[in-house]
Amino acid sequence: MMKNITAIKLVLLVFLLNLFNACTSTEANSSNSKEDDEITSKVNDLLSQMTLEEKIAEMTQDAPANERLGIPYMKYAEALHGVWLVLDYYGNTTVYPQAIAAASTWQPELVKKMASQTALEARTLGVTHTYSPNLDVISGDPRYGRVEESYGEDPYLVSRMGVAFIQGLQGMGKERFDENHVIATAKHFIGYPENRRGINGGFSDMSERRLREVYLPPFEAAIKEAKVGAVMPGHQDYNGVPNHMNTWLLKDILRDELGFDGFIVSDNNDVARLGTMHFIAETRTESAILGLKAGVDMDLVIGKNEMLAAYNTKVLKDTITKNPDLEKYIDKATSRILKAKYQLGLFDSEPKEIDTKTINAGRKEHQEFSYEMAKKAIILLKNDNNTLPLDMSKIKSLAVIGPNAHEEKPKKGTYSLLGGYSGLPPFYVSALDGIRAKVGDKVKINYAKGCDLLSNSKAGFPKAIAAAKKSDAVILVIGGSRKTGGEGVDRANLDLYGVQKELVKAIHKTGKPVVAVLINGRPLSINYVAENIPSILETWYLGMRSGDAIADAIFGDVNPGGKLTVSFPRSVGQVPVTYLQRPDFIGSGKGLFKDADKSPLFPFGYGLSYTTFTYSKPKFKNASISKDESTTVSVDVTNTGKRAGDEVVQMYVRDDYASVGRYNKMLKGFERISLEPGETKTVTFTLGFDELNILNQQMKKVVEPGTFTISVGASSLEKDLHKAILTVK
Repeated sequence: MMKNITAIKLVLLVFLLNLFNACTSTEANSSNSKEDDEITSKVNDLLSQMTLEEKIAEMTQDAPANERLGIPYMKYAEALHGVWLVLDYYGNTTVYPQAIAAASTWQPELVKKMASQTALEARTLGVTHTYSPNLDVISGDPRYGRVEESYGEDPYLVSRMGVAFIQGLQGMGKERFDENHVIATAKHFIGYPENRRGINGGFSDMSERRLREVYLPPFEAAIKEAKVGAVMPGHQDYNGVPNHMNTWLLKDILRDELGFDGFIVSDNNDVARLGTMHFIAETRTESAILGLKAGVDMDLVIGKNEMLAAYNTKVLKDTITKNPDLEKYIDKATSRILKAKYQLGLFDSEPKEIDTKTINAGRKEHQEFSYEMAKKAIILLKNDNNTLPLDMSKIKSLAVIGPNAHEEKPKKGTYSLLGGYSGLPPFYVSALDGIRAKVGDKVKINYAKGCDLLSNSKAGFPKAIAAAKKSDAVILVIGGSRKTGGEGVDRANLDLYGVQKELVKAIHKTGKPVVAVLINGRPLSINYVAENIPSILETWYLGMRSGDAIADAIFGDVNPGGKLTVSFPRSVGQVPVTYLQRPDFIGSGKGLFKDADKSPLFPFGYGLSYTTFTYSKPKFKNASISKDESTTVSVDVTNTGKRAGDEVVQMYVRDDYASVGRYNKMLKGFERISLEPGETKTVTFTLGFDELNILNQQMKKVVEPGTFTISVGASSLEKDLHKAILTVK
């Protein structure tokens, strides 16, 4: 009897809790709905008072305040890895690891925290609208200069990083767009890296299947999970129709299918480029109407060059006046922009007075977090004979050589070794600075630049060789910079720039132990380095505390735990190189180049450690499920070495036999774990609809009955993966 009473009490308690949660949820939704209704009412009232000229004036990225109606100014900036006020360098902002480096941590929670800190600094500078994150999935072609701005070559990984970034920047729930957060802009919608020649803004032709399987998932997640406030189309066209006039992309998919309810801001000058780049519209007025009808709400023209602007009264007023039916498009665009300003609370606050000479947006705790992220992002690509970490007690002298070893503060702009879309930090710690600070007076540092990044001169070689010969070991800091990569800096080959390869050869010939440190923004074909230099660290652009993190890794205070999110090619002739491959040549995947190795030099998901890890065989909670059920797969990971270290456990899925062709495997789960020597941890991944579905021939997401190969391991390499078969009935 007592058992029955206890059971009844338990059921009653659960019922009351569910009722409370339901009521709370209803109240929250009701509150949000009420707030939305109030904003809509305010927008409609304001719109009814606006003249046509005032409406059009709102449709630019930095529309001035409307004093007559009290409409506030909405300040914009970039925020990819810290705040950058476009065309200006002030504010002493924190510069974090570049996007490709942030993703190499494989820890979305770090990206979220970085973005939340960036939002605080943006607000300090009066910024409320930012043009980040970049959700482009890299297509495997690193000739394209903007690889560094993305999170990698996999749609699931980019989705997880993108959602984290947006949630941190915008806030969620009641914090969304509050005084500590700003509007994020997901870009570039869509398929921007899918071009034929590795050229920024190059034309693309792709199937709808590839669009939906590879490029759409990050945007879908950004909208449905993170509720991103703005979206930016890409410069290019999609199968002949420019993105900025493509109603199928911007209306049918973005708004109707995905449910996006924010505003669309053009990429720079791209409404007018419907005429000047795509040669579809003969006049700027025609370009403007095409953009408006497709749903582009805001015309971004950096620098306010009137000859490039499409949304202004000189271009639009006469046409709209003569054809009043077109004003509905103006009203819709203006309404979305006004709604954003209300959501941000701009109508209820005074604009910030910014003294550009004294303002200091950066914070000490943000700089320290940038350092923490940098340490997590470093990737160990090679470590023959355990060359790393160096033992300071056994080294009396150390040569630091290379064009990327040091950079002084530039007289104009910002540091080139921070990567693109970077603000100006109060200081930058170079690799040389960090190593010197680490060793103090315990080790003599012999520094020689060796060569300039952009020069073919070998005049500095003798000094570099001499520095190496009189040292016990060499740190060779090479790669690229903002001058050799980034937006608009595409390349025809992927070798080390200038005479860096010759410098590597010259230093290698000294016979000294050499550690290569790569500071760069794109994968490079570094075959000689990979074959001859015993240890290689990939650091990408690690932010303002770069050198401190690099020194920590070199001397073992940090055990590198990052993993590649893009594949390295052996040569430019291989591209595109990505783990996202479909079967080729009788389904074996063994289709080969006659004169070269087909495999990547370093694959997606790859990264070594100063310790070693072993994996158990994956185990399912249920090895057989129905197509509407889910299960889990678990694996035990053990640190079998003598150092504490981090491992990124990766799960890949393949539907073995299906109604359409699939990629050989696709990432569907990952987790970074920390393990002490001898410690074992169990990592568990969910397997359900989201992980098992494919797009069938009707472009519908379905889970088809059959077997699925589930692979769990340390990288996308087959030899690093442990497999188990799941059956779906």
